[in-house]
Parts: sequence; C-alpha cells; structure tokens
Amino acid sequence: MPPTQCPDFERPVIALLGLPVDAIGLSQAMAGLHRAREQQAQCFLSTPNLNFAIQSQRDAAFRDSVCRSNMSVADGMPLVWLARCMGLPMRERVPGSSLFEALLHTKGTPWRVFFMGGPPGVAQQANMALNAQGSGMQAVGWIDPGQMNAQSMQRTDWVDEINAAQPDFLVVALGAQKGQAWISHHLARLQVPVVSHLGAVVNFVAGTVSRAPRWVQRTGLEWLWRIKEEPHLWRRYRDDAWALLGVAAFQVGPLVLYGLWQRMAGWVQTRRPCQVICNSAGGVFRVTLQGGATHEHWAPMRQAFRQAWASGLDVEVDASALTQVDAQWVALCLLLDTTLRDAGRCFSLTGLPALQRRVLSWHAAGHLTP
Repeated sequence: MPPTQCPDFERPVIALLGLPVDAIGLSQAMAGLHRAREQQAQCFLSTPNLNFAIQSQRDAAFRDSVCRSNMSVADGMPLVWLARCMGLPMRERVPGSSLFEALLHTKGTPWRVFFMGGPPGVAQQANMALNAQGSGMQAVGWIDPGQMNAQSMQRTDWVDEINAAQPDFLVVALGAQKGQAWISHHLARLQVPVVSHLGAVVNFVAGTVSRAPRWVQRTGLEWLWRIKEEPHLWRRYRDDAWALLGVAAFQVGPLVLYGLWQRMAGWVQTRRPCQVICNSAGGVFRVTLQGGATHEHWAPMRQAFRQAWASGLDVEVDASALTQVDAQWVALCLLLDTTLRDAGRCFSLTGLPALQRRVLSWHAAGHLTP
C-alpha cells in the first residue's frame, strides 16, 4: 500500500492536464533531492511529459501515481509550452535525465544508485559503466526483472534486495505506467530516499542510446533525436501529437479564454479575501469556501486542507459559493483527494457551480466532483 503521510500543501504545485506539477526549476529540484538524502525523508519523484498527461486521462491508477508523488517536474517541453499559454508559472523544463546528470557532478559523498529494469542486460551495463566513470555517483546494484507481469509486480524479494544495498537513488525503468505502478505498490517498504521512474536514463548511462546535444534539448526537439536513436518511438510521438491537438482544442483553449474572461470580468472580485470555514460533524470534516479559490488566497486554503487531513475523517469541500477556481487550487485538491483515498478515507467536492464544474473538466479533474 502507498504511504499515507500528509501531503505537502506548501509545494508550488499547479494542475496541468489533470496532473499536479511543481512549478520549479532544475536548481530547486536538485535542492529537494539533496534534502531528501540528507534527511533520509523519502521523495517519490515523477517526471511527467506529454505522454504521461495523455495516458493519465485514460488510466486513473497512472494519474494517482503522479498525484501521490512528493515532487513532480515537467519533463516534456510541450507541457511547458501549454502551461505558458494558460498563464501558469512554469519557468522551465526539468528533465529527469538532466537531474541525473547534475547529480553525477555532485561534489562530496557520492550518490549510491540502484538500477532496476531497462532492456535485457542494460541495467547491468549501466551499473558497470557508472562505476567506471569515477563521478559523483556509485552504482550499488541492479535488477533485470524481464517481462513484468501481474505476478512479478507483487514480488517483495526485489524490494529486500534493493533495501539491502542501501541506495540513495532507485532508478526504475519498466515503462512509465508499469514503473509508476510498481513504485506506488512498494513505496511504503522501500527504504530509499529518492525513487523515480527514469526510463531513458538507464540506456543513457549504459551507452546503448545517446542523449541529444544540449542545443537540441533547448529547442524542444529532443523527441526527434529520440526517434533517431530509437526508431520504434515514432508511433508514440505520432499518437501524442494527434492527442495534443485535441488537448489544445478542448482543454487548453477553453482555459485560456476562461482566464481572459476572468481577468476582464472579475478583476476586483478575485482579489477579495477567500472565506474558509472549517467544522466537523457526523464523522465528516467540512471545508466551506466562499469567493475566489485562487493562488492569491492560498494561505487559508492550505491551512484548511492540513486541518482536514489531520482530522482523520472523511473530507467534504462545500464549493457552492465559489466564484472562481484556478490551476493551483485544483492541484491542492488532487493532492488531498489521492492521499485521502490511499488512507481509506473519502474526499468529496460538492455544490460546485456549473461554470466551475466545467473548468474542472477542462483541467481533466472532473473526477473530483460527484
């Protein structure tokens, strides 16, 4: 079962196509990983790209795996472009492979890395290649799980082997959906500070696939390089491109227009303090919101959501008096909803006005409403 700690509602998180994504840069992400290792506080790192976002709208378990992450960074440039179109504070792309490369050059105590997955034999190659580099990392083990099926997903001996090696960083490469599912299933038992599915990293380290030059990365055309290196990926990128057209037309476009309309029609209203009232009765902790649930009014909402989690009760958010919602507030709801369900509790968002319900559907978060 996934761990059920209180979500970090202080994260600068935004909802992007139904996924909570931290609006941070590479240096901030690096600081978070170093902090996790120093404090031995587990950090489940997810690196959503466009394919993540599209697949998560079809697969609730996949979406939940990103929602329960401790850090979620935009790995794909299309996500950054879409966020900017919607006026969201997404500064830069933070690829998981760039985070790994940055850790390679870390001074001081080397990071202990364990590789799991990849094509047959590649995890072992990555293990040997990394130790031959003499960098800021030390490979301490590898597992080649072969074809991952339902039975192997339940195996606990692999978790024991990983824990025995005492890594600082577990790099999983099982395919995004299987990898995220495996991590979610075993996260509570893994005694590793940083855990992440970084499929391409194992290939890059092993040398079986080369990463695009930096100028290609900066232009957002790394996907073309990936197709050159791994031709079978062209179908995935083709399908993602078609799906992107639908996302732009039916989700991003309406959200852009909604944002423009709100700025024109509700400029004064959105600056009014958001009223937050908390009470508990009948085994339910109720949060009543009045006004604009936007990032300008995060402080009282964060406090209310922390109280809701600490109550140990099912949580109901009465949104009947809400006049506006934004991507930051939707992200907080995604975090609370997933973590409550992991703890066997319920989250319900009731009374949401028709327009705000539509906004939630544009954010691919319609599942939050009854």
